[in-house]
Amino acid sequence: MITSFQMRAARALLGIDQKTLADLAGVSLPTIQRMEASEGNVRGVVESLTKVVEALNRAGVDLIGEHARSDDGGRGVRLKQPGPPPRV
Repeated sequence: MITSFQMRAARALLGIDQKTLADLAGVSLPTIQRMEASEGNVRGVVESLTKVVEALNRAGVDLIGEHARSDDGGRGVRLKQPGPPPRV
């Protein structure tokens, strides 16, 4: 669904820290920390993972899946529209 690298890259694009992402997603800070510490695909409670993905989507991040169209191939992230980071 999402890799730890994508989570960190998405936060960097938005200019937010782990606490802000946790607040946007409605999950705890330790949950975000555990997700980002995962190797490869993020593992965890599906409901929490879904909340994080939805929060990133609402904030304007487009997650590029393994088989999605990408000029260089592979997974990644990109902004849907440039703009200021979301406010909590």
